[in-house]
Amino acid sequence: MAFLKFNKMPKNQQFEYKTRYWDPRKEELEERLKRIEKMQESDHEAIKTRISSGLRSRSYSNNSYRRQQVIRSNAILFGVVVGLLILSFLLLTNYLPRLAKFLETGAN
Repeated sequence: MAFLKFNKMPKNQQFEYKTRYWDPRKEELEERLKRIEKMQESDHEAIKTRISSGLRSRSYSNNSYRRQQVIRSNAILFGVVVGLLILSFLLLTNYLPRLAKFLETGAN
């Protein structure tokens, strides 16, 4: 019997890859529909889900709002720094000569 197996060569192993179609937009739509269904319920978990999704959507999708807030914050900071510089310049020009006179006369 072992004598007959010498004639048969082993076959190569074949790899079969079956492709699957994946639609990310459809999957995202299904997730959104599930979230909306959960949000429409009136229990405490639905309220929590609604609040967290609102916060999440604001922080991830609305980059223009965040950009506007950063620009506004930087403008306020710049205005405060310029105001402090002007105030310090005015104080130094008005009070530094008086302080220098006071220190000169006080030292004698």
